[in-house]
Amino acid sequence: MGAIPSRIQGGLKEPRADRTPAAGDAVRLDGLSFRWGQSLPPVLALESLVIARGERVFVEGPSGSGKSTLLALLAGVAVPQSGVLEVLGERLDRMSGVQRDHFRAHHIGYVFQMFNLIPYLSMVENVVLPCRFSQRRRAAALRRSPTLEGEALRLLAHLDMGDPALRSRSVTALSVGQQQRVAVARALMGSPGLVIADEPTSALDSDRRESFLRLLFDECRDSGATLVFVSHDAALEGLFDRTIRLGEVNGAVLAAPAP
Repeated sequence: MGAIPSRIQGGLKEPRADRTPAAGDAVRLDGLSFRWGQSLPPVLALESLVIARGERVFVEGPSGSGKSTLLALLAGVAVPQSGVLEVLGERLDRMSGVQRDHFRAHHIGYVFQMFNLIPYLSMVENVVLPCRFSQRRRAAALRRSPTLEGEALRLLAHLDMGDPALRSRSVTALSVGQQQRVAVARALMGSPGLVIADEPTSALDSDRRESFLRLLFDECRDSGATLVFVSHDAALEGLFDRTIRLGEVNGAVLAAPAP
C-alpha cells in the first residue's frame, strides 16, 4: 500500500493517515455530538473525554447508552456532526472517508464481539491479515520478527496458542476461547496504537475471562498500545486503570488521570 497523499479541502490541510501519529493523548473528544439522523436526538454527547496513551479503559453502560457509537467514532467508521474527534494525535473529523479507512488499517486493532475470523484462512493467515492492508503494520511486525508468519506465531504463543497441532486446524474447528485468542492476535499484529475490544469475553466463564485479560494487557503493554474495552461484565472493571460509565457521562468531563 503506497503513501496516501495529503489533500486540501476547504483550505484546510488534512493529516496523512499513513504516517506515525504525533505524541500526545490517545483519544481526545471535545464538544462532541453524534446522531444517526438529523431529526433524531444525539446518541452520544460528550463535553470532553481524554484517554492517555497506554491507558487501559473499561467502558460500560446499558443498551442504548452509546457504547457502539463511541467505538464506531474511535475507529473512524462514523464522524460526529459537531466537535473534535482526535485519535492518536489525528483529527478524524477532518479526514475524508478514504483517509479514515487508511488510518484505521494502519493504527487501530479491533477485536469484534463475534471475532469475525475468515473461515477459509488458516489461523496464521487470519493473524497476518492486517499486514496485507497496511505497509506500516507490516513493517512494525517485521521489526519484531524476521517474517510475518514468525510474528504471528510469536503473538499466538504469548496468547497460549503455541501448540503446533493447532496450525493445521480450520479456525471454525477451534474452541470459542481459541478463536478469541486468534482474534486478539490479529488485532495486535503490527503494533497498532489503539486496540478496541467490543465484548470479546462474553462467551467465556469468569476464570477464563480474567486469564484472557492478563494476556491481553501484557501484549498491549509490550507494544505500547492503548486499550479501550467494552463489556457488560462489571466484575472485570477492577482490572483496568479506569472505568467510563457512558450511561452517566453525557456532557461530563472525562480527563485521563494525572501521571
